[in-house]
Amino acid sequence: MKNRLKVLRAERDWTQADLASALDVSRQTVNAIETGKYDPSLPLAFKIARLFDKQIEDIFDDEE
Repeated sequence: MKNRLKVLRAERDWTQADLASALDVSRQTVNAIETGKYDPSLPLAFKIARLFDKQIEDIFDDEE
């Protein structure tokens, strides 16, 4: 699943560790989501969307 997480994080000048802390996940989880190796759970996707004040669809693209 493609996503804009890295771009959104960079716009706020956050490191992966900063974002991980805000989401209460590991930095490795943030890296895996950003690189498309891991799709977040629905609760985590909602948490990410709320953090960036976006709709889930604005951050994640299911590539269909």
